Amino acid sequence: MKLQFLDLKAQYETIKEEIKKAIIDAVESGQYIMGPNVKAFEEEIAAYLGVKHAIAVANGTDALVLTLDALGIGPGDEVITSPYTFFASAECISRVGAKPVFADIDPNTFNICPEEIEKKISEKTKAIIPVHIFGQAADMDKITALAEKHGLYVIEDACQAIGAEINGRKVGTIGKAGCFSFFPTKNLGAYGDGGLVVTNDDELAEKIRLLRVHGSRKKYFHEAVGYNSRLDEIQAAILRVKLKYIDSWNEARRQKAKLYNELLKNTPVKTPDIKDEKSHVFHLYTILAPNRDELKKHLEQKGIPTGIYYPLPLHLQEAYKDLGYEKGDMPIAEKTCESNLSLPIYPELTDEQIKFIVDAVIEFYEKG
Repeated sequence: MKLQFLDLKAQYETIKEEIKKAIIDAVESGQYIMGPNVKAFEEEIAAYLGVKHAIAVANGTDALVLTLDALGIGPGDEVITSPYTFFASAECISRVGAKPVFADIDPNTFNICPEEIEKKISEKTKAIIPVHIFGQAADMDKITALAEKHGLYVIEDACQAIGAEINGRKVGTIGKAGCFSFFPTKNLGAYGDGGLVVTNDDELAEKIRLLRVHGSRKKYFHEAVGYNSRLDEIQAAILRVKLKYIDSWNEARRQKAKLYNELLKNTPVKTPDIKDEKSHVFHLYTILAPNRDELKKHLEQKGIPTGIYYPLPLHLQEAYKDLGYEKGDMPIAEKTCESNLSLPIYPELTDEQIKFIVDAVIEFYEKG
């Protein structure tokens, strides 16, 4: 059996006619930047998430950068985030001239640990960026309580977690702002790059809208030094089609993960922790596996693609050597990087395919 890690074509086949029509209509409209599809998408996703403002931008990284900039965070400031995430979660902090400070993760959820955050707060700390890693909601009750206690902003990196909930609230809507990515592999993915900032703060929303178009409200008149960060009409049209399906797709992912967890429960691997029914949307299904590299090779020999997210924590990256971190400073994140393995998961993955994957995992450990 030949498998794919993520089969985007299979998803496309289920909505092909709607996607074709959306693209053709957008092309024939003659409006390609900041047109009616972008406006409609912003309104529709704001309603879906339950927020006042949704500001579409060029990508998830820009969403984070623009939010930090709009909040006035820059040189001399510190922002605490996770070392176990995609590079952009820290890169955005560096981009505005601030200093990323890393706090270790919870070994069960892989999310930043609130108790570790508190240890890293200083007089220079201005914000916390919790990452809802792999689609699992971070402990926002404790994180927001910490932020209130110390007068800090919370900017949620929800780039992997569209649709995940905590106590009935969508992630990305709990902090000062939330940032999303529509990279093609995301649960809600465009056919190119795309991103979003959401907030209930009128002033912040207005500042981000200003910054995304070169700091200009009126053409050729610039109030601030901004960015060129806009979602194009074709991507917005595609996302409007896909948004209608996100809850059913996320539920399908949950069911795939539930089957994986059940079938893997008597193996040596550690399966993903699930806090409650809707807290995880399984952008990735990530296990911790003894002899990870050998298992990965065994699965690939069986035609089963896998991924390592992530092989090196951010505090040990070459780009952050000047921050002075050493191996051993974030022991849980470091250990997780050494043993994590992501298995295929997407709505169209069949139960038969999952059983084939699990059988291959079992075979590896039984062979010793």
